Amino acid sequence: MISALLDVEDPVQSAYVLEVSSPGIDRPLVRLADFERFAGHLAKVELVAPIEGRRRFVGRLLGLTGEQVRFVVDGAAAPLDVPHDAIQSAKLVLTDELIAVSQAGG
Repeated sequence: MISALLDVEDPVQSAYVLEVSSPGIDRPLVRLADFERFAGHLAKVELVAPIEGRRRFVGRLLGLTGEQVRFVVDGAAAPLDVPHDAIQSAKLVLTDELIAVSQAGG
């Protein structure tokens, strides 16, 4: 549909190839809703500044507490709450569980 619209409007003067893709199964987590949607899955999180002496964590997402992202790191007993704006980047970790959910349409 977009390709046909671009052909009619012709906003690009030179030859081009239109590619449409998804962010992938191990997608980046950006919005607060992303962290809630993928609660239960593993994620790699890199912070702007260190918390407890670390900037990089891998843990299971537990969702949100207000605007704080909550996850369990390295099997720790207590969850870690990180302000959303303290997260520099976050990405889902590709696991069999994530693949199964993706194939089921979730």
